[in-house]
Amino acid sequence: MAVPKRKTSPSKRGMRRAHDRIQSDAYVESPDTGELHRPHHVDLKTGMYRGRQVLKVKEKF
Repeated sequence: MAVPKRKTSPSKRGMRRAHDRIQSDAYVESPDTGELHRPHHVDLKTGMYRGRQVLKVKEKF
């Protein structure tokens, strides 16, 4: 079994843990409706993606 030769310093431990935090989801505002949606995803309210209609939208949810 591998055993470390030296104790990991608090600085190195902190650098390793730098990316372990919980990040909030990113949302962008739709230029057409002002609704928030995930970037690179279809806006489910309008069915638009990158300025094109890709989904048919139902009248009511």
